[in-house]
Amino acid sequence: MTSTRTAVITGASSGIGAASARRLAAEGFRVVLTARRADRVEALAAELVRDGHRAEAYALDVTDRAAVDAFAAGLDRCDVLLNNAGGAFGQDPVATADPADWRRMYEVNVLGVLHVTQALLPALAASPTDEGTVVVLSSTAGHGTYEGGAGYAAAKHGAHVLAETLRLELCGHPVRVVEIAPGMVRTDEFALTRFRGDEARAAKVYEGVAAPLTAEDVADTVGWAVTRPPHVNVDLLVVRPRAQASNTKVHREG
Repeated sequence: MTSTRTAVITGASSGIGAASARRLAAEGFRVVLTARRADRVEALAAELVRDGHRAEAYALDVTDRAAVDAFAAGLDRCDVLLNNAGGAFGQDPVATADPADWRRMYEVNVLGVLHVTQALLPALAASPTDEGTVVVLSSTAGHGTYEGGAGYAAAKHGAHVLAETLRLELCGHPVRVVEIAPGMVRTDEFALTRFRGDEARAAKVYEGVAAPLTAEDVADTVGWAVTRPPHVNVDLLVVRPRAQASNTKVHREG
């Protein structure tokens, strides 16, 4: 077994996942980067290694349970699991939403978290430094919905409930469960993916907002939460830009 604290990050190919990988590597973790896009995580791992960090890359689809189990079986240590893989697909009203979009969101945002967490819990509980930590990156959408957001909100509420229940079930065991719920974060891909590549529609999400959160802002909260002393659990950390008072109230300039 390696003597270096190890953090596994899902969805590490871009955005918050990639920023969190850089942050945790800077904190001294060996980072194991997973995502469906092998080229992206391999490039990030190479970058981190060049900078003197320990990093490894694995192509992994968190919705594929057999692949997740095979990945976990080959991992010699896990002290932190960051369940970051997720996404929103479409923003249609309930009356006209495509059930396939809802199914896809549930599979990656909820079942993906379930697959990886179940597979790595034994390793997390066996953390030699008593620092086993599960982080679920949810969303403020999981705590309050908005028009057009029912499918995504339902999926992220599922992730929230998974984290909350797991914390109850692991009480007395050496594993912490942390939920981080970001609000408006501007990344290269989130809104573009949601609106199926429609750049104009994606840009309107952030129109007039002087300073949305960045991926690095959220990565800072991840780094802070997992480096608290082992007896300290950050149950739920909600982080929004100052311009966003709620999911439905955003200050826009101009």
